[in-house]
Amino acid sequence: MNVPLNIDWQQILLHVFNFTILFCILYFFLYKPVKDFMEKREAEYKKQHDDAEQALEDAQKTKEEYESKIAGAEDEISAMKSEAGTKNAEERTRMIEQAKAEAASIVEAAKKRGEMEHDKIVAEAQREIADIVTTATEKIVLSADVSKSYDEFLKSAEGNMKNE
Repeated sequence: MNVPLNIDWQQILLHVFNFTILFCILYFFLYKPVKDFMEKREAEYKKQHDDAEQALEDAQKTKEEYESKIAGAEDEISAMKSEAGTKNAEERTRMIEQAKAEAASIVEAAKKRGEMEHDKIVAEAQREIADIVTTATEKIVLSADVSKSYDEFLKSAEGNMKNE
């Protein structure tokens, strides 16, 4: 058989047949497992990506909750501070009023003691004057000389005045 350009059709068909067999073997033993492996890997990465997005959303929600709790805590702290300041002011005012009342009672007690001391001193002075007058009167009555008795009275009154 005379083939132009020296082409052997039998060899070409044999190579095509070998190529087809090789293609089928590679398709079933290499392409399909690699394709399945790649699909599983892609699915796994997609699942990891979805899980990461979900975790990010959860973290964002948790962050927002904590921020709102912190803001609420800060408001609560400022409210407690203002309440404590008000209570301190009230307590301070109450203590000042109590101190003023105690000071007033102490002053009142001191005034009463002073008045009692004054009354006691006046009563004692009146008693001493009465004793002096009584003594002088006795001396005047007992002595005949009035001018001498009068001088003694004055001297004894001066002596009592110096003792005080």
